[in-house]
Amino acid sequence: MRAYEDSVFSTVMRLTADAAQAEDITQEVFLRAYERFDQLRGSASCWGWLKTVATNLTLNHLSRYRKRWRLFSELSAVDSIDEELERLEPTLAALDGLYAQTDAEERGALVSRALAELPEHQRVPLVLFHFEEMSYRQIAARLGISLAKLKTDVLRGRIALARKLAPSGLAARIPGGRGEPP
Repeated sequence: MRAYEDSVFSTVMRLTADAAQAEDITQEVFLRAYERFDQLRGSASCWGWLKTVATNLTLNHLSRYRKRWRLFSELSAVDSIDEELERLEPTLAALDGLYAQTDAEERGALVSRALAELPEHQRVPLVLFHFEEMSYRQIAARLGISLAKLKTDVLRGRIALARKLAPSGLAARIPGGRGEPP
């Protein structure tokens, strides 16, 4: 179990962006694992079980606090996702190849720091989609939001993430970032 401690903490930290909350939730994950120790010991699916429990406990924790930002984020939801996607297509294209020139470790550190600065309603869907590999439909159902709202949050999260990464010098090609007008 100790071999998975850092991985579980990283999973929770990406979602919460708060070390104290991540420590508490990680501890809860391992308390639950301890209760099932006989089933998990030596199991090939141990990591999958831990990751699922960590993700679910974190999402449950975050959903308790979602109501405070839900109203505001839904008020600013885009009426037409297609219009916004068309307008931001150059930005999204730039994001796709943004880190081709950096190594994986540096890229991971930059992205982790930038993710931690995003508001929860953007960070959580991005992490679930890109790191936990959940589909948009699964994420929308799990978070209790519409598919359109989710797509808006992911889109805006990706743009905000790119702008936060701009000071690294790697995002200079992004419209609205440094060196290029919006």
